[in-house]
Amino acid sequence: MKHLPWALAALLFAVSAAANGLTVSAPWVRVMPGDLPCGGYFTLENGSDQDVTLIGASVPDFARAMLHNSVSENGVEKMVPVDRVTVPAHGEIRFQPGGYHVMLMKRRHSLSIGDTVPVTLRFADGRTVEASFKLRGPAAMGAE
Repeated sequence: MKHLPWALAALLFAVSAAANGLTVSAPWVRVMPGDLPCGGYFTLENGSDQDVTLIGASVPDFARAMLHNSVSENGVEKMVPVDRVTVPAHGEIRFQPGGYHVMLMKRRHSLSIGDTVPVTLRFADGRTVEASFKLRGPAAMGAE
């Protein structure tokens, strides 16, 4: 009985995510040591008939969350901030190491590998999608 409210909340989240046509799958965060920034990764599926544009994220456990992309310029790998990522109608975008990611800056408290953190993704049309991202260690390269 104690977990019933959480189970109900998870069910309602699943229904609302399906209703707006957006689905987050395989969400995880690579937790780096010390004060180093962490990276958030996931697949965002758009089941609607319209393109959707991701414009940001918020994570209460971090002071700042920014959309980034890893690019190679003249043989040099670097991360650049991006203002938006468009997910085509009936398509998907993968946020993964070496590509798009959510850069998470300044942890507000200590985090433990295996725990989860809530992430809210914000879209240009005003929609939001919430998901729980599993914390993984610095060597992690993909979802489990």
